[in-house]
Amino acid sequence: MTSATVPGSAVLAEPHERQVPPLGGFNLTALKLEVRRVLRNRRTVMFILVFPSVFFFMFGASAKAQSRNGAGALAYVMISMAVYGAMVGTTAGGAAVAVERSLGWSRQLRLTPLRPGAYVAMKVLTAMTLGLIAIVTEYAVGAATGVRLAPHVWLLSGVAGWLGSLVFAAFGLFMGFLLPSENVMQFVGPILAVLAMFGGLFIPL
Repeated sequence: MTSATVPGSAVLAEPHERQVPPLGGFNLTALKLEVRRVLRNRRTVMFILVFPSVFFFMFGASAKAQSRNGAGALAYVMISMAVYGAMVGTTAGGAAVAVERSLGWSRQLRLTPLRPGAYVAMKVLTAMTLGLIAIVTEYAVGAATGVRLAPHVWLLSGVAGWLGSLVFAAFGLFMGFLLPSENVMQFVGPILAVLAMFGGLFIPL
């Protein structure tokens, strides 16, 4: 009994490997869409633009009246409110992942080649963009109302406040993955207010 050999023996096809895009899927187009989506949230824009400016006028007028150096006190309040706006903006930007979790968007993204590191990086950069907008807006309001500082003080204080808000971007991401969307800002908001109060943003230490 002879065994027939089939010419050109069949070769098992290798399983299709998932192609990972450059930088794990991180790209400027997706980042731009993230920033635009967050800025469409009126409540977020109000917290990072309107409330710090209102606090600046409230606390600034009181500090200017009570301090011998009214211009210095006004500048102190402006920087404090800019930092507070950056805190709120970066935290809200990071906590936006809670909404995506509740809508099932995070599960959809896990089906794509997008890497978790690229996803987190886009969220952090989006949050930092909100923080930068908050600081620039507050400084513009301060400059329009008579705050006068040396150019290097404007630059260094703004950069220091912006880079310091990176911690709160990470904090917002952590809370966004930990808490449900309907409770995340209700829980985070009082924490930020307490931190700002004990950090000397509302009342000088």
